[in-house]
Amino acid sequence: MTEKSHSTSLTVVVGSQWGDEGKGKITDYFAGDCDYVVRFQGGNNAGHTVIVESEVYKLHHIPSGVLYPHPVSVIGNGVVINPKGLIEEIESLKERGVEPNLKVSDRAHVIMPYHIVMDECLTGHQGDLAAGSTKRGIAPVYADKAYRHGIRMGDLLEPAIFEEKLQRAYHFNKQVVTKAFEATFDLALEDIYTDYLSYGETLKNYICDTQVDLYTAYREGKSFLLEGAQGVSLDLDHGLYPHTTSSNTVAGQINVGTGIGFNGQRRIIGVAKAYVSRVGISPFPTELDGDEAELLREKGQEYGTTTGRPRRVGCLDLVQLRQAVRVNGLTEIALTKIDILCAMNEHKICTAYNISGETVSEMPGSLGKMRKAVPEYSTLKGWPEISEKQIEIYCKNGYEDLPDSIKDYVNFIEEAVDCPVTIISLGPQRHQTIVR
Repeated sequence: MTEKSHSTSLTVVVGSQWGDEGKGKITDYFAGDCDYVVRFQGGNNAGHTVIVESEVYKLHHIPSGVLYPHPVSVIGNGVVINPKGLIEEIESLKERGVEPNLKVSDRAHVIMPYHIVMDECLTGHQGDLAAGSTKRGIAPVYADKAYRHGIRMGDLLEPAIFEEKLQRAYHFNKQVVTKAFEATFDLALEDIYTDYLSYGETLKNYICDTQVDLYTAYREGKSFLLEGAQGVSLDLDHGLYPHTTSSNTVAGQINVGTGIGFNGQRRIIGVAKAYVSRVGISPFPTELDGDEAELLREKGQEYGTTTGRPRRVGCLDLVQLRQAVRVNGLTEIALTKIDILCAMNEHKICTAYNISGETVSEMPGSLGKMRKAVPEYSTLKGWPEISEKQIEIYCKNGYEDLPDSIKDYVNFIEEAVDCPVTIISLGPQRHQTIVR
């Protein structure tokens, strides 16, 4: 048997906040040098925006590496897929001259129409404990997966198996919606069966056993970039539960979400904005409001890629980032949107929480404590506006050419969370990046 190559390059990109940190850009920046770019969790509730030469691409299922011709883009088994949405995404890329070099796991679970109905019901039922769902059916499809009556992408290629599974899942969800929630359920079983077989037929050339393909490539020493969705504070186990997503967003999920034992040395990049934003309900200790929040929101264009909803915004939270370093085993941090904080006199950074008179520097698991958390701030000097021309110069000359106040901001973060900041993003374009 051939020995596994020790030269395999393995890079993981994950979110270090509540998502929307700019992972799409960071993934895109490195993807051109990789053989495989793999998405390992989440669904089309997540969105990555990538800008290449002023062209804006909004991706929901497909990994950001699809914009390069060389890498194979893989949607792993840990992802949940809306097949109609995936088809629309593929067609949209083709219309813009991008031919997706894409493989889709036959083990990935399928978002069905009744999951979206169920999502509406759950959100209303959960009230103040809701997660601020995008109502894309994500929680219900992961629930059906755990109930063991989920439908997988490979099932769409086997009509008899699909019909057998659909009968069980359809009637279960219908009973819950109509009996438990006393809500309307007007989805026709026959229509779902016909539509989803059609989706399977359209996608059949992409659907395969990605685990075997990835394993073979791994043993051959191919290079991998693994792309997470959302961020650590939305992780089902480690996030601010129950205000989370329904999958594990941390780097440790890569083995589960791909079916490969990636056990070699890895580079784990945690992406963090120079401030914080989130969509959805939960305690948000450093949240800003009023004119200050509106200015930051507009300057940073903080609106959801998937929903268009305005994001809540706040000061950088190092309690949150400290947890991201610890839980993910981050080897480095990519700091994005430094340019959005230009032309501000000063910047507050949260270093700890005050909870009922006690200083807390690590993220509590208690929702009650998080509701009482008051940020403790350090204040740093701001930096002037940076022109597009100046950004080009900084990116050419490197990190040491940046204003001292930006380097002070970066150094403060590194020392507080004990993790190096190796990547600085100064704008949305691929080339507006400094690697230290």
